Amino acid sequence: MMDTQKEALCRIISTLANKNEELQTFLETVDNTLTGLQEESCSVMSELEAELEQLSSALEERGAWLRDVIKEEKQRKEAELQKQLSEGKSAVLSCEELLEFANQTLTITNEEEFLKAAKQIKERITMAPAFRLTTRPAVSENMSQFTVDFSAERAGLQRLHFLSVPGAPEIDVSGCLVCDNTVRVAWQPASEADGEGEVGRIEHYELEYRKTNRESSLRAAGEACWEKIPDIRDTHVTISGLKFDSRFVIVRVRARNKAAAGEFSEPVTLETRAYNFGLEAATAHAELQVRGDTVTWEPQGVKGHDPRLRGKENKSSSRSATPSPNKTAGNRAGRDRFAGESYTVLGDQEMTGGCHYWELRPLADWKSFSVGVANRATLGRFDQLGKSSGSWCLHASQWLQSSLAAKHNNRAKALDWPLPQRIGIYCDYDNGDLSFVDVDRLHLLHSFKTKFSQPLVPAFTVCTTLLFPNIPHYYPIFPIIIQYSPIFSGIHQYYPLLPNITEWSPLLPDIPHYYQIFPNITQYFSFNSTLINNKY
Repeated sequence: MMDTQKEALCRIISTLANKNEELQTFLETVDNTLTGLQEESCSVMSELEAELEQLSSALEERGAWLRDVIKEEKQRKEAELQKQLSEGKSAVLSCEELLEFANQTLTITNEEEFLKAAKQIKERITMAPAFRLTTRPAVSENMSQFTVDFSAERAGLQRLHFLSVPGAPEIDVSGCLVCDNTVRVAWQPASEADGEGEVGRIEHYELEYRKTNRESSLRAAGEACWEKIPDIRDTHVTISGLKFDSRFVIVRVRARNKAAAGEFSEPVTLETRAYNFGLEAATAHAELQVRGDTVTWEPQGVKGHDPRLRGKENKSSSRSATPSPNKTAGNRAGRDRFAGESYTVLGDQEMTGGCHYWELRPLADWKSFSVGVANRATLGRFDQLGKSSGSWCLHASQWLQSSLAAKHNNRAKALDWPLPQRIGIYCDYDNGDLSFVDVDRLHLLHSFKTKFSQPLVPAFTVCTTLLFPNIPHYYPIFPIIIQYSPIFSGIHQYYPLLPNITEWSPLLPDIPHYYQIFPNITQYFSFNSTLINNKY
């Protein structure tokens, strides 16, 4: 009874601990939002003052120009009228002098003097300014052409408002695609705002994404932060160069106009369907040193390490800390290390059903290896891959000459094909299919058709030589392994350019399309390598 209560109390404590972590994350988010709000308020206030200052400066500049135009016209008209006034005054003075002279002439009694004066008067009248001066003003006082009406502009100023930020876009889940270590995200822009402000043309979009092993969009302590992709001009973007080392990728996007960024869209959680499997160091051959995601062959009694490999070993990978329900921890402790010539290491995640796909890419200096699957219960500690009834593998070697073979139950089938640089392994557990593919050349190397009745694990073997037993060799197992991507509704979304299967694979003549080889993949094993960052 007490044990039952303890278990119930432990569950309650676990629930409370999870809730406490969630609340702490929430409080941290609110606190960060409050700080951001204060900073953003100061920023937009400064921008408002700057805009008003510019608006006032533009208004003053325009007003000064209008005033100058009126002053120039006034000065021009004044000059014309002043000239007429001066000329008129001169004419009036001349006219008064001539009038006085004429009146004096009328008093002359001498005929000869009278006639002479009269003649002078006639000549002066002909030349008098009063008779040559126009009696109409040269300009009018009318200045109506400078009448202003800024009612429309005033109304425009009264309509001054904040520039509305773009609405949050909506991510189109049906247009999103997660495959081959890339995530394609598509979205629809928000409709125009109905408020008083003007939205303005959307200049670009900004997308943020982060990896997580939880479906919740809230970031838990220790999880990756948002990574940004700015300046996106289209309504879609492809995130490349990813490592599918988490169960989910969360994405969100927002639009930006002239100077304002809108709210982010609702976060969308995209499932990568990628599960990392590690390597069982506890059961690996004693001369295989497993350090993180790097495995080296270090013969007993040999000291020192290849410095090139040591540098790679010191790097750490970002493997998910979330354990898989298929981890084989329970079985690991029950078996001994591989020994003898079985330089083997197993994956720590079982396949008990469904479809699984992973790939590997060896370095240029690899010598020999085998890759496949094995039933750990029937694989003896001295057994090499492909030499027992419970293991299937593809063996590649370039010791003395290049060779490629498919092996099972101590039988080998030589494959007439160049050594692949990228090998895909597909296991359809329920249908008993195990296929090996040269991914770069789009060629099906070999398919095993059997019936799986026991759990399988990924298995790898480093094949060694005793030609030079005193010389230390360090041969990494496929040290560069590409990450693995999910395939939604078939492999045709993973490799859309694959040709018709009948053109390159006589092994499956009745299957018209390549994607039918790998239907309905439900789980994807991935193997992280620290060396992937050194060469790719």
